[in-house]
Amino acid sequence: MMDTKNTQPYLPHELIILILLRLPVKSLLRFKSVCKLWFSLISDTHFANSHFQLSLETHTRRILLMPTSPPRESRSIDFEAASSLDDDSASASLNPNNFMPFESYYRIEIIGSCRGFILFHCYSERGQDWIYDIYIWNPSTGFHKKLPLSPFTSNLGKDDKFFYGFGYDQSSDDYLLVTMSYNEVNYDPLMPQHLEFFSLRANKWKEIDGTQFIYSYIKDNEQPAPGFLFNGAIHWFVYCQDLQKYVIVAFNLMEKKLFNIHLPDGFGRHEPEDFGLWVFGKFLSIWVQYFDDGEYDENYNRIVEIWVMKEYKVDSSWTNTLVIPFDHYSPICSTKTGDIISANGLTELAKYNDQGRLLEHHSYFDDRDGCQVALYLESLLSLPDNEQA
Repeated sequence: MMDTKNTQPYLPHELIILILLRLPVKSLLRFKSVCKLWFSLISDTHFANSHFQLSLETHTRRILLMPTSPPRESRSIDFEAASSLDDDSASASLNPNNFMPFESYYRIEIIGSCRGFILFHCYSERGQDWIYDIYIWNPSTGFHKKLPLSPFTSNLGKDDKFFYGFGYDQSSDDYLLVTMSYNEVNYDPLMPQHLEFFSLRANKWKEIDGTQFIYSYIKDNEQPAPGFLFNGAIHWFVYCQDLQKYVIVAFNLMEKKLFNIHLPDGFGRHEPEDFGLWVFGKFLSIWVQYFDDGEYDENYNRIVEIWVMKEYKVDSSWTNTLVIPFDHYSPICSTKTGDIISANGLTELAKYNDQGRLLEHHSYFDDRDGCQVALYLESLLSLPDNEQA
């Protein structure tokens, strides 16, 4: 009879890889200390990419809530796993000061998220002026990098407005920060405007010459207009000066070109009070808030209208999907069951069912300055140049 006392259980290396690929990022980071082989495997860029592709299939998305002003102990929420919005077992506390110098900044603003990374504007005061830095951060691993400011954009005046976007060009395995700007006072649609992007792989800014930027941002604020990433392009809801109507303008990250997506005929019959782009199910969608009768009234009789583009870039595929009462919440994402998760711009999230009925709401912080919100996927990914500032 064979002596089995000293026989060790054995799993083929290929099977170990398959098992590890299906584990959450938090577990994998802990398992890097098991042995040198696992440390090397989990640190490998090919493993990180394979793990991320599986995460895309399982849709393990999370919501990041980060206070706009210090202190900044944030919450990361797995809204698919949560039985309710106040389910503590589905959320985790994150202290970004363990990873990057957030606390030294007076105010932060989330510009975009892509493949597990989140892009920030971080503001601080210098005398009478506001200055800002740009950071990219992976909240799952703590990986971060400070990006150089554009020589052009950093010298913009108070009358200059600019758009920002953050995305990934799969054809070149590169992350791009896109910015467009125009002067609001001396605006001339016939003059070329400024369009440029920063390549994380090349680590430099590049201007796209001869761009006629005939768009203006609708919201009246001094902050940059963040774009929405979908289907390999960054999208902004804007007013087209040439067409004299609202459109979605998008920047194709692979082709480095702008294109328009026209809105449906029934859209925007009244002046929008607020708006946003998001994904409803798997479709590009837009929500718009306005007064029900088109005019302000003392009862704040406002509604939110949700439109869905059933076939991307096909203007005739827009569908008016839902109209819900305005409860000071703006849609940010939908669950697998069709519920809508919304934020109020302060510290609360709310959940609506697919008929637009408010199911619950929950506040995560006692912070009157509000929170920044981002939707992201957990990932082990690092940046192409593999530098950490």
